[in-house]
Amino acid sequence: MAEEYDVSRASRLLREEGFDLDPDDTGLYPQVIHFETSNSGLGLQGPGDVFIFSSGTIVAWHTSERFVKDLIDRVLVSAAIRPHDLEYEDLEYLEEPSIEVSEIIGDTVLLGTGIDLSSPRPMLHDQMPSLPSTNSKRDITLVKIAFSSGLARAAKLAVLESSFETYFETTRSIPTDLSRGSHWSIQRSHILKKTGELLNIRAQLNLYSELTDSLPDLLWETKHELGLEGYYDAVGRALDTGIRIKRLNERMDYAQEIAGAMREILNEKHSTRLEWAIIVLICIEVLIEFNRLWQEHKDRYDMEARGGRGLGQQRDSFNG
Repeated sequence: MAEEYDVSRASRLLREEGFDLDPDDTGLYPQVIHFETSNSGLGLQGPGDVFIFSSGTIVAWHTSERFVKDLIDRVLVSAAIRPHDLEYEDLEYLEEPSIEVSEIIGDTVLLGTGIDLSSPRPMLHDQMPSLPSTNSKRDITLVKIAFSSGLARAAKLAVLESSFETYFETTRSIPTDLSRGSHWSIQRSHILKKTGELLNIRAQLNLYSELTDSLPDLLWETKHELGLEGYYDAVGRALDTGIRIKRLNERMDYAQEIAGAMREILNEKHSTRLEWAIIVLICIEVLIEFNRLWQEHKDRYDMEARGGRGLGQQRDSFNG
């Protein structure tokens, strides 16, 4: 995974590997890259699907983890912008040709591959399900993209949760140290760095991504009758994405309070140093002024003493 993928570079690398991009003509390329895998030599029956999102996430259907890791490490590594450690979100899935409307039951996606996804209707018991037509295969791929968008969102959230946990570990002991009255050394550069890390995580969660959007941009212009927003929301409910976003924001609020306390302590120390510096400067000024007054007094005394001796000499000369 990465913070984001260079889509044009990733597309070129995948074409060089012989993959056909957007084989079902979903019209969502280049917002999302889709290609099929043959699964030959992987012990899997039938082709698989891989979806690559510009947000830096990859979602694979019916594809081995080994293939995905090789794809990330060998093929897409040069297209990754600010790569980071892998984070996983998993859902089981079953293809069910007897139904047309997909759903999530527990942590399993029940993928309906019925005849016509655009006009859902119940199958009669005496009807045998037919294989999807060309159009329905495209619709099934769109449904997979909707589910995949929800998974990509959860995986991106898992990355931010991991980043925040790493950040929080470095500040976890501060409240305890302060409650014990412990004196600890802290530098302005350290405070600025920690504040920047926290703001970056919060920005990625709330500003610079689609994590908090009700529907990703790539799904807005798809076929409304497919109900893709419902599939996207279903993944969020299954993986508690909304709850996790709220909890992460609450934890970042607490971390912000710690960062604020650290800044206050730093400002207090800085103010104390300034006060002492002013006191020292005042003392130095007083000493300089005292030295000047003393020197003036001494010079005046010396002049008076020299003047008195001269007058005595003149009187002695006159008397002689």
